[in-house]
This record gives sequence, C-alpha cells and structure tokens, in this order.
Amino acid sequence: MNLPFKFAGRYLISKKSSNAINIISWVSILGMLVGSLGLILVLSVFNGFEGLVISLYNSFNPDYTIVAREGKSFTPDSTKMVALKNLKGIRAVSSIVEENALLTYADRQYIATVKGVEADYGSLTGIDSTMYYGVFELQSGDENYAILGLGIEQALGINYNDPFGFLTIYVPRKDKAVAINPEDAFNRAPIKPMGSFAIQAEFDSKFLFVPISFARWLTEYEKQVSYLEVATEAGADQQEIQQQIQELFGADFEVSNRLQQNEVLYKVMRTEKWAVYAILTFILIVAAFNIVGSLSMLVIEKRKDIAILKTMGADKSLIRNIFLLEGMMLSLIGCGAGFLLAIFIIVMQHKYALLKIGGGSFVIDAYPVQMKAGDFLLVFVTVLSIGLLASWFPAWRAARNEFQLVKE
Repeated sequence: MNLPFKFAGRYLISKKSSNAINIISWVSILGMLVGSLGLILVLSVFNGFEGLVISLYNSFNPDYTIVAREGKSFTPDSTKMVALKNLKGIRAVSSIVEENALLTYADRQYIATVKGVEADYGSLTGIDSTMYYGVFELQSGDENYAILGLGIEQALGINYNDPFGFLTIYVPRKDKAVAINPEDAFNRAPIKPMGSFAIQAEFDSKFLFVPISFARWLTEYEKQVSYLEVATEAGADQQEIQQQIQELFGADFEVSNRLQQNEVLYKVMRTEKWAVYAILTFILIVAAFNIVGSLSMLVIEKRKDIAILKTMGADKSLIRNIFLLEGMMLSLIGCGAGFLLAIFIIVMQHKYALLKIGGGSFVIDAYPVQMKAGDFLLVFVTVLSIGLLASWFPAWRAARNEFQLVKE
C-alpha cells in the first residue's frame, strides 16, 4: 500500500488529543459539502432554465432562416428553391412575408408584426403545439384567419365568439404619397381572429400569423419574401446542412441556425451561469481556509510522528505527501457527500416539484433542474484544485520544519 496514503488515512480516522482538531476537520468537510452541493444545484437549475428557454424558442424559431444581406425582401430563385428542397436532411421550406402593422379591434389599437406564412407552417416549427386557444388554422376555403399571440389577444380584448368581431390590419402603402385622408396611405383588410398561441412574452405580444397570400396583398409583394425558413429532419447533420445552404445561396444571403438567431440571449444565459459559478467558487475558496487551519493543527499534533519518520529516513516529499493527501481526503469526502445530496435533491425536485416558482405567471410552476455529467466533472476538478492549494502550505511547512523527539 502507498505509504503516504496509509498515514493520511490513519490520521483522518484516528482520535486526536485536541477535540478542536476534530471539529475543524468536520467543519472543513462540511464547507466542501455545502460548496459542492451549491455549485451542482445552481448549475442544474441554470441547465433547466436554459433547456426550458431553448424549447420555448424552438417552438417559434425554425432550424434555419435565409435572409438577404441587403434590403427588406428578395425574390427567391426558383432553381435554388428546388435545389434547397432536394437537399438531404431538409424536411420543409416555407416562404415568409413579415411587416409591422397597426391592428384595430372595436375601439382598441395595437402595433404588431404580421407574419404571413404558408398553410402547412404549423408543422414546420411546432407553433401548433403552443396554441392557447383554438387550433392553428389560417384558411378555410376562401376565408382567411389570423392566429394572434396571447399578449395581442389580451391587449385588444378579442372575443372569438363574436361572429362580427373582425380584426382590421393596416400596413403602409409603398411609394405612395400621403393623401388628404390618412387612411388612404394604408393598405387595410379585415380578418377573422381564430385563436392564440402562448410561448413567452417576447413573441406573444409581438406576432400574429396570417396566410401568406393575405400578407402579400397588404405589403404589395408579388413574389417577394421577407425571408425563408427551413426545417430539417431529426438526426440530420446540422453543420453540413447549413454549409450546403450557404453555398447554394451565396454570399448575398445569410443563413442562421437557431443559436445564431438568438445569439444575444444564449450569450447572456451563459454569462449569468459562469458568473454565478465564479461567485460560488469564491465562497468555496473561503471555506477551504478551514482545511488550512485543520492541517496546521494536525501538523503540530503529529510533530512527534514526523520526527520519528525523518529519523527513520523519510524524506521531505514523503512528509509533504502525507499531509497533502490528508487535505485532499477532507476535500473529496465533502465533495462526494455534496454530490450524493445534490443528486437526491435534484431527483426529488424533478419528481415532486418541491420548490415552486412564486407569482403563478410563469410557464412552469416549479424550478426546472437538469443534471449534466460535465457539471459534476467541473465541480470535482474545482474542489480538487482548491483542496490541493489549501493543503499545500501546511504540507510544505510540515516537510520543511525540523521537529525534534522530546521525552514526555
């Protein structure tokens, strides 16, 4: 058996002459336990919220968008459109016409973004699974329907049961001088609201969906589109598909995946996560000072053993390694106990939703949690590094000092 490990294990479990050493050792373990527990729980909660936000955004955002680098709209090349739909891994392609508009309903007004989409759009992004009222249906025969965000529905006071409750959409005319009557400067048309979707406030209070033919009439687009949305098949090579689309459309177009469509959001979430990790790591470093105190007192306690070992020929590295391992054991016992307790709490939270989110206005009732192996590895390495640094000074002093045998 490794000699430093044998001595370190013996010192860990043996009774000390001073009860204060035992107390400080247990406080050291407790500090590492609480630090490890806190890091795992906080990182798991951030993972849960990140997964929740991504799932919400994925219900609205497509796998890819294709946008012209210049201008508000472009006319898709029919040859490129055929080639795009025939790319391996492409499930669906949808043309989008998008424009800001004024909405009026009864005596209320609201400014929103009208998004004209094709009939099968509901299955392209999963928006049909987020319906709060009604179903995602934009056309029935010659009748056009609008699907509103929940925020728009509430702001306008939509009554779906009113057979005469039509929503009027105003879009500014292009290249037209303002007439004496301000309404003549707008293209306007009534449309029947048929339902609402609820994802989160950013989308719910901004967008409403209409048939693309209706949107084209309002915006005076003939074949132009604002951008294209692309959905891929499950398991497709996302990076390769994005590269192929970019090569197909060329440098005049920008192809963005879901991460790039919400780049700022994801950066903010990661920054918050690592900021909290840094703060908790600093607290863990403060807790590690208990290890310094515990080992320093243990060195004094075992000065006789150190003197005997040196008399028997033990070199400084052996003495140093004994106390380094002692400090590492204190850290790893606390870390391991913290991991077990964290796993228990996360499983209980996931199963029974013990910790609720107050207010009742969020999309979920309890804090979401998600364990990741990478987080456990990161915290383990963090605790190991902090424990090693905290143990180094007492171990170095123990190896450096010359203790003499004294007759008791």
